[in-house]
Amino acid sequence: LLYYKEAKDGQILEEGITEAGSMSSFISAGTAYATHGLNMIPFFIYYSMFGMQRIGDLVWAAGDIRCKGFLLGGTAGRTTLNGEGLQHQDGHSHLLAMSFPNLVTYDPAFAYELAVIIRDGIRRMYEEQENIFYYLTVMNENYAMPPMPEGVKEGIVKGMYKFKASKKKNAKLHAQLFGSGTILNEVIKAAEILEDNYKVAADVWSVTSYKELRRDALDIERRNLLNPGFKPKESYIQKSLKNEKGVFVASSDYVKALPDSVSKWFPRKLYSLGTDGFGRSEGRKELRDFFEVDAKHIVLATLYALANEGSIKMTVVEKAIKDLQINPSKLNPMVS
Repeated sequence: LLYYKEAKDGQILEEGITEAGSMSSFISAGTAYATHGLNMIPFFIYYSMFGMQRIGDLVWAAGDIRCKGFLLGGTAGRTTLNGEGLQHQDGHSHLLAMSFPNLVTYDPAFAYELAVIIRDGIRRMYEEQENIFYYLTVMNENYAMPPMPEGVKEGIVKGMYKFKASKKKNAKLHAQLFGSGTILNEVIKAAEILEDNYKVAADVWSVTSYKELRRDALDIERRNLLNPGFKPKESYIQKSLKNEKGVFVASSDYVKALPDSVSKWFPRKLYSLGTDGFGRSEGRKELRDFFEVDAKHIVLATLYALANEGSIKMTVVEKAIKDLQINPSKLNPMVS
């Protein structure tokens, strides 16, 4: 049995399905350092679909009055909560979160990423006294949690790191695959298919925060603009990817606009896969096929990118569509 206790001293507040009231409680706790001289670290856990979309004005107010704490959007992602239809299937809260200036957002895939992000958030908000608060998306999907690779803490916080490098050192074809949240698992599967069936050396990257990547790139871009007499600086994206070989493909459980928001700082064209469109009441496998973000569509996008740059023939892509059992005549999920 799990331990549960509701206490009046603020240990747990179970307010039910009342996002406005719960967000007000979050703001009260998150501003207690100023109103009562008491540092509190509130965690507001809710359906991610019912956050920015329903109470965006209160989230804006929280940022405006320098609230601190962690907003945790549960059952996040368009395909992770299967069977309940479009009402609960969030594929755009991270896009909405882009509009809040001091809201730091992350879409972690693994437990160690979440731990690193929360620890760094506590440091920034309560030790360094930065005027920021956090939005983290977490899923309700069971899958294996790997150990943390060495040397990735900085990348987790900055928004991106290489999770797994290909073991094919002498391959002629290369790809850099990017995934976030639960879809990172599909990216890992796609890398295996590409290596086993198509002789493509595929590196896997975990993108923990498109917003942090974009924030850093915009900051560097502004510095370069205002200091033309100095040597231009590179963004974290540019420094991380400038020596990477092959094509770039990103897959997300959110709309394509999210990876597209950082694409101009990639060394070459970024091919984006995302969950544009309304949700559906179906299983995860079927939903990911419907939105074209599963392993087979990532493989297809990678092969198509390689064909476009002239590394393989387009006939290889045509054959892959048949081999992967992809229906080219299926409805476009964005408008269907």
